Amino acid sequence: MVERCRDSGARHSNPDRRESATRARGWGPRFILPIVIPAFVNDAAGTASAAKRALEETGGFEIHAVRPDELESSIRSAIASKPARIVVAGGDGSVGTAARVSCGTETALAVLPGGTLNHFARDHGIPVDMQQAATIATSGEIGRADVGYADDRLFLNTSSVGAYVAYVRFRNRAAKYVGYRIASLLAAVRIFISMRPVSLELDVNGERRTYSTPIVFIGVGERETRSPTLGNRIAGGRQCLHVIVVRERRAARLLAVALDAATRGLDRVARTPELDSFMVDSCTIKMGGRQRHVAVDGEIVALGMPLKYRLSKDALKIVIPPEHSASAA
Repeated sequence: MVERCRDSGARHSNPDRRESATRARGWGPRFILPIVIPAFVNDAAGTASAAKRALEETGGFEIHAVRPDELESSIRSAIASKPARIVVAGGDGSVGTAARVSCGTETALAVLPGGTLNHFARDHGIPVDMQQAATIATSGEIGRADVGYADDRLFLNTSSVGAYVAYVRFRNRAAKYVGYRIASLLAAVRIFISMRPVSLELDVNGERRTYSTPIVFIGVGERETRSPTLGNRIAGGRQCLHVIVVRERRAARLLAVALDAATRGLDRVARTPELDSFMVDSCTIKMGGRQRHVAVDGEIVALGMPLKYRLSKDALKIVIPPEHSASAA
């Protein structure tokens, strides 16, 4: 489904425009053709209508309202024509899908935040107000963002192995019947009662460490390690993968809840768990079996062992507000 913006050429704030001159026999009018920016809206999102309205009112976009299972192929088709920038409207999952397609290309990714907490947008100074974000999408500057890889799976925010995978699975199943808040409580109780440590080897900076731990957390960028902001990204922090290993069972339950709070918008945790913390460019996790389920930006995926994580610095072109570009510099 494609909706064309009525006002696609009326705005002149779009920096990605093509100047063209038509001259016959040495004369002729000189005119500017604005580039219409492809904009993709996750039509299943609760904020889809608001996103389309913001794009239409701002102008300069060709709006594609697509189902979640069509989002990746639709974006890939658009990027094949090498647009200067594209827009994706949705939560961190939709943004992650767009990033997987656009990373490594010359197309910059602009974001209209439509999720619960919108980590990626907030971390890069993108307003959560859709009208403001749509304006930034047309007039913002080009910046660069780091991305992480779990094997070949790109992630923008976090990945984890162990208890958090079971926590997310149980919570998502229960939320269909009892709602998110009660499901989160039930999932936390279940983890506290039945959580089992995972034996693993962690290779960091050429040093091999052995753990029996319920959870390992890997974040793109330096993270807070103390409450009440445990797991949150530190503004202006180091470019790294921040690896956090929980050393005891009760702490792992609290960390799992804290990581979910970072995803869903809860702000506080009871206390900071005891943990080991490393800031690296790459690491390897070895566990038993050929495959293990891993949480990647809130999605559960099966990945082979050993599991290799790496950071790719400044790999993703993104559209950011000018003031954020200046502060980052």
